[in-house]
Amino acid sequence: MTMPLLLALPWLGLILFEMFVARIPSELPSAPAGLRALPRDREPDADRAEGKIDPAVPLVSVVVPARNEALNIVGCLRSIAQSEYPEFEIIVVDDRSEDDTATLAREVPLGRARRIEVVEGAELPAGWLGKPWACHQGAQHARGEYLLFTDADTRHGPDLIGRAKAGAQEEEADLMTVVGRQLMETLWERLVQPHIFFLMLLRFPDFERVARNDNWRDAIANGQFLFFTRAAYEAIEGHVSVKDEVVEDLALAQRIKRAGLNLRIRSAEKSLATRMYRSLAHLVEGWSKNIVMGGLQSFPVLMRPVVPAASFVGGVWLWLVAPAVIVLTGVGVVDAGSPPGRDVFVWAVATYALSVVLWAHFSRRMGVSGWHGLLYPLGAAVGSYIFLKSWIRGRTVEWKGRTYRIRPASERL
Repeated sequence: MTMPLLLALPWLGLILFEMFVARIPSELPSAPAGLRALPRDREPDADRAEGKIDPAVPLVSVVVPARNEALNIVGCLRSIAQSEYPEFEIIVVDDRSEDDTATLAREVPLGRARRIEVVEGAELPAGWLGKPWACHQGAQHARGEYLLFTDADTRHGPDLIGRAKAGAQEEEADLMTVVGRQLMETLWERLVQPHIFFLMLLRFPDFERVARNDNWRDAIANGQFLFFTRAAYEAIEGHVSVKDEVVEDLALAQRIKRAGLNLRIRSAEKSLATRMYRSLAHLVEGWSKNIVMGGLQSFPVLMRPVVPAASFVGGVWLWLVAPAVIVLTGVGVVDAGSPPGRDVFVWAVATYALSVVLWAHFSRRMGVSGWHGLLYPLGAAVGSYIFLKSWIRGRTVEWKGRTYRIRPASERL
């Protein structure tokens, strides 16, 4: 009986890793008084004329690429437009949407933004992917000293831009990327999303620390919030340098590091929220487009042929074998009455119990009930399917009605 329990110790190690090693980045600082709200019954130009806006406060251009985002665009823009930061503009790039994205964006009230401009995206050029192309066009229309690229499925607190500016100044960051909270409303979101993010933590257990080191392979960024100085963005040639990257946020972060510039990552869980996907089908479609390619991009080229197979087998072994043994025992395939079968069953029960503890704790960390830990095999099964689909798909990427053929992993950085 002792040996099965000893064989379950690696799962105890994973619990200790999740609780004591994996770290969420520290919170952004509060915005200083000069970057906080002014009375909303006054126009920015009037405040500036009366000296209520420091002329040294830099303009921030918020670029929102949007393709078929009718469900999200109004909520996103309204939240940004209510920012307390004194000087900002919003550039929405309608990337050839097939819904009412552009119309809805034009109807959003100005709020405290200096302007909200809706750019009709040009036809996608050869060699470009949709999001980098939309972001590139937005940057060309932007006037700010800082460029903030954010997704249409995000919601911003009124203090967020000011906090990001304060954090970037405090850290002397050329690129400040911010992690917020994930909004998960359906059962499948609550079961699958933790598995995806835990996989990221296994590669990057301390985002903030690895962002500071000199190894550009360790660069990590959240494409939902990328806050650049214009000088740094132009120094790496902006989105032109990642025009064919399906995980363009990670590629931009890598280029910042390779250029000797400062990458920093912080949290703003009360000020930034994102609902990435709204259904099981949407989850599978979204994550399968980039999960393998994104993972490979953070490993040296020589390791890339073995990483997908090792990751897939490892995931199945860690999260699916034990519950499968319990089910097989229940239907009589595994004989728990014989010594070998009994040992396997004891190992499976111990492993499942430890896994439940891990996923219950991590689920709470992500803002959902710990009871979801009991159903972790369902999330693991879908996560394994997503990974396998992404791996088999290889260089073919499908997203929002477009199909791309990207460069093989061996030709990437």
